[in-house]
Amino acid sequence: MDLTPTEMTETNETAEQSNATHTHEHTHDHDHDHEHTHQHAPALNPELTREIEVEVGADEVSKTFKTVVKRYQKLARIPGFRAGKVPESLIRSKFAKEVRQEVLESLVSERFRKAIDEQKLRPVSEPQLLDMQLFDGQPLKFKAAFEVAPEIDITGYDTVHVSKPDATLTGDEFDAELNRVLDGHATVEPVEENRALVDGDWAEIQFRGEVKDLAQTVTEDGAENASAQAPITGEDVLIEIGGKNTLAAFNEALRGAKAGQELKFEVDYPADFGERRLAGQSVSYDVTVKGIKHKSYPERDAEFAKQLGNYESWDEFETKLREHTADRKQNSLDNATKDKMLGDMIQRFQFPVPESFVQQQIEARLDRGLRALAQQGMSVEDMRKLDFARLREAQRDQAINEVKASMLLDRIAEAEGVTISEEDVDRELLMLSIQSREPLEALRERLSKDGGLDRIREQMRREKTGSVLYEKLAS
Repeated sequence: MDLTPTEMTETNETAEQSNATHTHEHTHDHDHDHEHTHQHAPALNPELTREIEVEVGADEVSKTFKTVVKRYQKLARIPGFRAGKVPESLIRSKFAKEVRQEVLESLVSERFRKAIDEQKLRPVSEPQLLDMQLFDGQPLKFKAAFEVAPEIDITGYDTVHVSKPDATLTGDEFDAELNRVLDGHATVEPVEENRALVDGDWAEIQFRGEVKDLAQTVTEDGAENASAQAPITGEDVLIEIGGKNTLAAFNEALRGAKAGQELKFEVDYPADFGERRLAGQSVSYDVTVKGIKHKSYPERDAEFAKQLGNYESWDEFETKLREHTADRKQNSLDNATKDKMLGDMIQRFQFPVPESFVQQQIEARLDRGLRALAQQGMSVEDMRKLDFARLREAQRDQAINEVKASMLLDRIAEAEGVTISEEDVDRELLMLSIQSREPLEALRERLSKDGGLDRIREQMRREKTGSVLYEKLAS
C-alpha cells in the first residue's frame, strides 16, 4: 500500500480524507447532482485499529524545511523581486501552508512506510495522523492510526450444505410469460353494440375510493386513522372482467353493467394485498363505467413469429420462449440460493470488518439510490432536503453484510485457487463498452488510470468464486 501524507487524514487540522484503496463494488461516475455529506476522518473499528508512533530528528526537519524553501525561492515570482532573489522570510510567510505540506510529503510518507514494514503491518484504510507536531528546528512527531484486515478463519467452509432449488418451469409460469408477450402486441378496441359487460371484456372505468374510518394504518409514527388518507382515484382504468388478476368484488360489481352506469360497492382487501396502503383495508368505491372494450390479439402464426424475432414458425418461437423463461427462472433461483448460502456463511464465520470498508459500501448504496431517484424525476433541490444521516444509518446493516460477503469470497477464492483470465476481463470490458457506448480502448485507459479495472477484476473473481462454491456445495 503506497501512501503519501496527502492521502492521510490529519485529525488535528482541517484535512479531507481521500478515497480508500479497497473498493467492494464497481461503481460508475455519478450521473446525479447531490450534496450529501461525506464523513471525514471516520471512526475506526477498535478491533482492527493499530497505531504507530514516528519521530524524525530536529536536524533533518530543519534541513528539509530549508531545501523546500530554497526551491520556492527559485520558482517564486513576486512583484518587486528578481527571480531567485525573494527573501527566505517572505517565502516562509507567503507560502507557509505549501511549504509545510511539502515537508510532510518528504518526511512522513517514507517514515510511515518504514514503520509499518518494521512492524509487519498492512493498512487497509487511510491512516489518520494524530498529535502532529511539525515545527522548523524541532523534531517531527506524530501518531498514525489505521485499520488492518481481520484474520478470517474459514475452516469448514466446504462442508456447508446447500439445497438446489427445483427450477422446473410450470405450465402456468409459461402461460403467464406468453400472455405477457401477447398483451404487448394486443389492440384494445371499443365495443359498439349496446350490451352488458361479460367475462373477457375490459371495462373502462373512472373511480373514487374512500378508505373506511374503522380501518387503521400503521406508520413509523404509530397508528393513524385511515380516513386521513387521500381518496383513491383513477381515470380511464381498464379492468378485465373475470381476469385472474381482477379482485372478485370488482368482477361481481361490474359483470352485467353497461356503459354510462354508476355503481357503488365495497372492497375488503386481503392482508397480503400487493399494494401496502390497501392491504387489510375496506374501501368504499364510486365507479362509473365509461365504456366496454375488447382486446384483439394477433394470430399465432409464422408471420407474427417473424415480427417477434428471427423465428421461422410459431412453434419455434414458443420453444425459444420456453427455453428463455426456464433459463431465467433457473438463474433467478440459483442467485437467490447463492445469496442464502453467503448469508449462512456470514452467520457461521464471524469476524470484525474495517469501518472504512463499511463507509465505502454505504456510500455506494446511497449513490445508487440517489441515481434511481434522479431517474424517477426527483429534483436536486428535493434531494438536498433528504435526511442523509438517517439514510446512511438505514444502509448500515446491509452494507456490513455485503462487506463480509466480499471478504469471505476473497478468502475462499484464495483457498479454491480461483483466478480471472485476461480473456474474461476483455469480454467484460466489451460488454461495458457496448452498454456505455464508450470506445473500448478509451474505456480501458480510463479504468486503468482510476483503478476501475482492478475493481472490475476483483468483482468478477468474487462472482466466479460464488458460482464455484455453489456448484461444489449444492445438491
